[in-house]
Amino acid sequence: MRRVLKSSLIICLFLCLLLTSVTAEVRLKDIAKLEGAGTKSVIGYGLVIGLNGTGDRYRSPFTEQSLANMLVRFGITVNPDDIQPRNVAAVMVTAEMHPFVRPGTRFDISVSSIGDASSLAGGTLLPTPLSELDGVVWGSGRGPISVGGFNIQSGRVSARKNYTVVGRVPNGGVAERAGDTLAFDQGTMRFNLNAPDFTTAQRVVEAFNTQFGTDIARAVDASGIEIQVPQDYRNGREIEFIAAAEALTLEIDVPARVIINERTGTVVVGENVRLRPAAITHGSISIAVNSAPIISQPGPFSSGNTVVRPLDQITVNESQTPMVAIPEGTSIGEVAAALNSLGVTPVDLIAIFQALKEAGSLQADLVII
Repeated sequence: MRRVLKSSLIICLFLCLLLTSVTAEVRLKDIAKLEGAGTKSVIGYGLVIGLNGTGDRYRSPFTEQSLANMLVRFGITVNPDDIQPRNVAAVMVTAEMHPFVRPGTRFDISVSSIGDASSLAGGTLLPTPLSELDGVVWGSGRGPISVGGFNIQSGRVSARKNYTVVGRVPNGGVAERAGDTLAFDQGTMRFNLNAPDFTTAQRVVEAFNTQFGTDIARAVDASGIEIQVPQDYRNGREIEFIAAAEALTLEIDVPARVIINERTGTVVVGENVRLRPAAITHGSISIAVNSAPIISQPGPFSSGNTVVRPLDQITVNESQTPMVAIPEGTSIGEVAAALNSLGVTPVDLIAIFQALKEAGSLQADLVII
């Protein structure tokens, strides 16, 4: 009963959120990016030191080689085969840099073990160059690592919280060169939608032309919108125009989708989902097998033995669930109400939506992740 009530509350809450967001408008900066203003992905290889015996072991020879190479820089020559540290781990360092960074700008970095270390907790990342895939170094990363958990092992007994071989260094990255600068070719700029859609692209064009003047914007394709900067915003006022453009609000259009995650039992239904006429019934059969021991005692002064025999009882219960009819053009609110009346759980919802799709009733894309 509690599971049914919990599922009903989830469906009702989800329905309320959808109904309140049907007519909501979003800002342009939340659905599109200015071309040339994307993040810059950087990566590097480094060493984490100061681990409490949780570093790389014998199956990570590159850690020993890296440590030997680093010691050479300090005038210490050692044979990599003689190094067996348990407080050092080889890691890959990744980060997303803002395209308009300047030297000295700090950013967060992520650190991930690539060896057989059991934990990076308490470790410190040594200075690590960070470069793009073309090899150009844009910055460096260093500092103490935060993993937000623990991994304790003693013999065959272990206790772990969260994932301890991946961590972050807040503000551990430092930019060492200036990023990109905006260049406006003949007074034009371009916004690219995060999710390409022809309808949304046309609505962006209408929002620009309504706010700044007719025919300053045109949709190049489902993703790109080309903008002619108005004369009043040229010659040094382009940034002011970009700020005003990002604040434009409009209603976006999204395709009808039902997203299903079978591993977690999560079902997300889009607001544009519709159903053709269908009838739904959802019942379940529960089978219970009980086994009770029966003791057979021999008579007095007999040569028999006491025998214990199991007595199995099988009980089959089938729930009586009414059939719910769904008319054509049913909205997500009516779908939720109908499924709610059946008392379904998230796992049941997955089976129902898959069956509706196979029956041709579900007018939406069914995406299973």
